[in-house]
Order: sequence, then structure tokens, then C-alpha cells
Amino acid sequence: MRSIEELIEVKRDGGVHTTEELKRLVDAFVSGEMPDYQMAAWLMAAFIRGLDSTETAALTEAMARSGEMVDLSSIPGIKVDKHSTGGVGDTTTLVLAPLVASCGVPVAKMSGRGLGFTGGTLDKLESIPGFSVTLDPEQFLAQVRDVGCAVIGQSPDVDPADKKMYALRDVTATVPSMPLIVGSIISKKVAGGADAIVLDVKVGSGAFMKTEHDARALATELTRVGELLGRKVVAVLTDMNQPLGCAVGNALEVREAILTLRGEGPADLTELCLVLGAKMLVLGGRAGNEAEARELLLRSIGDGHAIETFRRWVAAQGGDPAVADDLTLLPTGAHIRVVTAPRGGWVTGFDAEGVGRAVMELGAGRAHQEDEVDPGAGLELSVKTGDRVEDGDVLGTLYTNDASRLDEAEERLREAVHLGDTPCEAPPLFLEA
Repeated sequence: MRSIEELIEVKRDGGVHTTEELKRLVDAFVSGEMPDYQMAAWLMAAFIRGLDSTETAALTEAMARSGEMVDLSSIPGIKVDKHSTGGVGDTTTLVLAPLVASCGVPVAKMSGRGLGFTGGTLDKLESIPGFSVTLDPEQFLAQVRDVGCAVIGQSPDVDPADKKMYALRDVTATVPSMPLIVGSIISKKVAGGADAIVLDVKVGSGAFMKTEHDARALATELTRVGELLGRKVVAVLTDMNQPLGCAVGNALEVREAILTLRGEGPADLTELCLVLGAKMLVLGGRAGNEAEARELLLRSIGDGHAIETFRRWVAAQGGDPAVADDLTLLPTGAHIRVVTAPRGGWVTGFDAEGVGRAVMELGAGRAHQEDEVDPGAGLELSVKTGDRVEDGDVLGTLYTNDASRLDEAEERLREAVHLGDTPCEAPPLFLEA
């Protein structure tokens, strides 16, 4: 058997690993036999030399099996998970978990926290008074059986290889590697017990994949590897050149999710949730086709079943279910500033990442994993690409509990909203659905 040093040399020199070698690398790293500096060297070699399709699948499986595998077999039905590659104002999980569950497909989801300009589902949920993202395995399974959905933080015993490898990738400039991204995403879903996965691959200035070419390549590879590991996988490509919906920030996004579940949400967020939700219902065997599934989702929103499932979900995880009816129970920043247009014109586009960074400046995001977030901080946009504005019209409203943050955030938002003199059309929400 080759030594760890020899395995690093293989990839450094452009060689191809066997399945057994990749399992050895992952197991040695998780156990501590392989120190951080050796894994950092291998990650850089893999970043530069790449992994072929067989290697990517083998790495993903080894990562998934590096710790506990969540067993959802006691929950009846096909368990369908959804994953987004991250974006600005990406509120879909808060809507989809109760909406899909209300239509009879169980959603058992482990989610993460926000880092950088992309928000984290756990941070958003914790802005609901009393909501706990920690459940033991028995509570987690019991809640999914009883309520239909549960969303919790990832157990440290599930896919520990991904946690350790991502921490190194984050500080060694090896995050933007296609095989390593695929391994990170699919290994967590496989370890989390999903039978089927719907992938929302974001494209644009507010996404990790800036070009359609790169996003299509990622979607193809995610689908291929997921299917090789025995999961049903479908992917959509969605625009992230402007924020999704109108709200960006933790409690603000919860508010927008509640409105969407009531049938009062923004058109783009609603449409994305209907498309993703329909695919989840079809994969879960609840509907024969997406048109039928869409009708089920719309009916659940219209008759109040979706928002009632949200109430039950929040209550089950210790939160105050009254937020579904009284949005003032959600935290709001004490300092509010309205940002207006400096001139008339047309909104020709956004720097969506710039919007996300404005929200970070307000205190709603974190630059480092240990940073605290302000649940009441964030912003609400009043315009979308293609809108006409006049001098003094509202572009957006800022919220924070630290008034000293407002000036910088306002400047970032102004720079992020692009105004022009000629009309333009809004970009399509879906590049591929």
C-alpha cells in the first residue's frame, strides 16, 4: 500500500487514484493519521491536476461514509432533499420544507450557516423566537414522521471528512474546484439519508458559479455523481444576477417566506418554489407529473394547509408559531434607513454580490465562522431589473441594530443597483428547468 506521501505525489504528477486510495486518504485524514499540511498539499494537487469522473465519485462516497450515515428508512415514503448552491436572498428552504411536507412528501433536512455574502438557513430559522436547530436523532425522525418536516444543523458525526476538508479548502484557495465542490455537496446529501435530490444551481454575480457554462458543468457533474451513488437527482439552473425575492437578511427572509406560504410572496420566489417543489413531489411519488404537482402545491397554499404545516414545524422545534400570523413578533433592526434613487432611469441590473455585502455590512452575515449575526439586520429591495424609477424613489430599506453600519451599507447598495437611460427586460428566472 502506498504511503500518504506517495499518494500526494500521484496527484501532483497528474496520476489517477484508485477507489481504495481515495478511501485511504479520506479515512487517514479523518482519523488524524494524515495531518492538515499533507491534506492541504493533496487538495492543491487535486485543484491543479483535477479528478476524473471515477475519482470524483469515489471521493464523494468515501466522504459520505467517513462518519455516521443517517437512516431515514423508518419514515414512510421517498425522502427528497433540495440543495441550493447559494445566493443572495435564497429563502427557498423556508418555504419548500413546509410546503412540500404539506403535500405528503417528507422533508428531513440538515442545513448550514451562512458565510460571506450568502445566507444560511440555520441563521434564518434561529431568528424565530425560541426556534432550536438542534434535535437528537430520535427527535429528528419522530418530528419528520409527525409533522412532515424538520430542519436541523448537521451533526458533527455526519460526513466529518467534508467539515475538515472544507475548513482547509477555505484557507488554501482550493474552494473553486469542480470535483471538490461536487464531493462536498453530494457527500452530505448521501450521508444525510436522502433518496432523491433536487439541485438549484445558481448562476450570476450573486452566485459561486458566475457563468452559465460553469453552472451547467457543475449541474451535470452533481447529477452524474449523485446517480452513480444510487440517488435520483434533477437539477435546475436559476438566475442570481439579482437577489431572489425582495428580502435579504435573516428575520426579513423568514417574513417573506411566511408571506409566500400565505400566497402573498414575491413573484420570483413563489415561482421558484413552485418549480422546485413540483420536482420534489414527482421524485417523491406524490404526483405523476410536474403540472399535477404544481396544482397540489397551489391548492395547499390556497387552503391554508401550507402555512398550518409551517406553524406545526416551528412549534415542534421550540419556536413561537404565532409568527405565522403576527410578523411583528420577528426581530427588526432598531435603526432604519430608506435609500432613494439619485436620479430617474431604468434599473438595468444589479451587482447581486454587492447587495449581499451590504447586508453583511449591516450585521446580518459573517466573515468568519465564529462571527455572530444580527437577526434583525438586512434590507428590503423595492425595485427589480426592468423597473422604472424617478429621482427620489425608494430603492431599498436598510435595517440594523448598529447605526454606525448604515453609511457604508447605503453606499454599497447604491453601487449595487445599476441605473440606465434605456428600458430593459428582466432576466429570465430559469436558464434551465
